[in-house]
Amino acid sequence: MPENSWKSQFPFLTQEKNGQPLVYFDNACMTPCPVKVLEAVEKYNKEFFSCGGRSNTHFGRQVDNKVEEARELAAKFINANTSSEIIFTKNTTEGINLVARGLDLKTGERVLVSDREHNSNLIVWQVLQKERGIELVILPSKSDETFDLAGLESELQKEIKLVSVVYSSNLDGYTLPIEEIVKLARKYDALVMLDGAQAVPHHAINVKKLGVDWLAFSGHKMMAPSGTGILYGRLAHLKNLSPLLYGGHSVKDSRYDAREMEDVPARFEAGLQNYGGIIGLGEAIKFIKQVGFDFIAKQEFELNYFITRELKQMGGVSFVGVDDPKARGGIVNFYHEKMDSHQLAIFLDESANILTRSGRHCVHSWYNNRHVKDSIRASFYFYNTIDEAEKLIFALKKILGLV
Repeated sequence: MPENSWKSQFPFLTQEKNGQPLVYFDNACMTPCPVKVLEAVEKYNKEFFSCGGRSNTHFGRQVDNKVEEARELAAKFINANTSSEIIFTKNTTEGINLVARGLDLKTGERVLVSDREHNSNLIVWQVLQKERGIELVILPSKSDETFDLAGLESELQKEIKLVSVVYSSNLDGYTLPIEEIVKLARKYDALVMLDGAQAVPHHAINVKKLGVDWLAFSGHKMMAPSGTGILYGRLAHLKNLSPLLYGGHSVKDSRYDAREMEDVPARFEAGLQNYGGIIGLGEAIKFIKQVGFDFIAKQEFELNYFITRELKQMGGVSFVGVDDPKARGGIVNFYHEKMDSHQLAIFLDESANILTRSGRHCVHSWYNNRHVKDSIRASFYFYNTIDEAEKLIFALKKILGLV
């Protein structure tokens, strides 16, 4: 399919405001759903709307089949050993919290995170530090904002129970050296969990080859409906993990004084599930495979390189995180010395119909540590074009009085 035809597959992206086409540069927050995904969800709601799990109706069986089909697609997508290693969640946050709460972490055991973690992979460990007496280790980045492998090994030598880090950062798009991180963790018998929210939609990931213990990611960042996500876990680990929630589909039998839980993965999927969303997630995975990761990477780099070059030429711009666009995937995060980032984002929206995101992007700790007030983040996906990037640069210059 030609590059400029992908956008037509997304009804949301075809809108106009005051005669100006929508430029959607907030893909690191969430991505719109293509027609195929919308149709799959609509079909569930119109044609076989029913509860899944233990339903004896033909509609219920159809729901179960579709949900398990999505589970199989997800397992193959990340190369899990079995679909039983795929847990459906509502987002990455739930997946990380499930592992954090479900692990039997003891007083004094050390958990290491990087200094660029989303709040989802920071706050829960702070809470467990107070509740269970674990030790939280924050590993600083190097001076160029890249990951410090030597620093990691130094901490691992002091004994670390779990390394829990972001795969690709929503702060700046930087992808950590995950293979090296996992190898070092294995060398010192540490477990590894990855926040894959910004990575899975953009990179081919092979959990078997990586040897990672857990990987959490979200559907809403990969063209699936909001409220869908996945936690991958090695089967042996999942069997020893305590559920985050109890009830509904997760219980095989109960008495007033005891209960018998379902096997993995059902024991982690308590309550009525987002069946339509899960079915849509399966379709989104098919769509990503159709587009191909090579094309996704090529398109994102071209956009990042162009926007970075143009911003540098404008002057007064500082970049958040790593400086090299090759290392930033589909994210350009910056701030201007003469204008508040929130005001800039509002002006882009109101004057040019360009959607970006301003603020601290749920990485408040990084901004506070570096005394940066806030920033504006432009994030793109394969359906974005150079023409849209040019519109962004022109609108910025116009707002800043440079044209």
